[in-house]
Amino acid sequence: MNAKFPQFLVLVFSIFCCFISPAMAEEHGTAKEAMVMVQKAIVAMKKNGVEATIAEINKRDGQYKDRDLYVVIYSMDGKNLAHINPRMVGKDMIELKDADGKYFIKERLEMAKTKGSGWQDYKFVNPESKQIEPKSMYIEKYENVIVACGIYKG
Repeated sequence: MNAKFPQFLVLVFSIFCCFISPAMAEEHGTAKEAMVMVQKAIVAMKKNGVEATIAEINKRDGQYKDRDLYVVIYSMDGKNLAHINPRMVGKDMIELKDADGKYFIKERLEMAKTKGSGWQDYKFVNPESKQIEPKSMYIEKYENVIVACGIYKG
């Protein structure tokens, strides 16, 4: 057997790991990617209208979902208009609390009204892990809706 063959395998394996490791490390969405998803939805709203974009998001065909990132939309009175979980769509969420008792929808509405955009921390069920995890949600107010996408930190 050629003595250089094992060295060749080590080299090939090392190169393979260089390409695979970053992909595996990015199983969770990043803050920048969440902000890009919100912007993508707002661009679609400007082009196609708010209602058409909400309908597109509610199809859950993957255009507004990437790994554990997904776009949600709320009315300015706390009604959920678009969500990855169809059971949440159409529900008044104003009184919803996270695992720590935080009224995170009320907080989100206040942030949208006073600042227009920003990051919010709370706890929510991760659709990938099915566990309650710390989450940071990026929100932007557009016309009369709040467009949001969050990252799980668990």
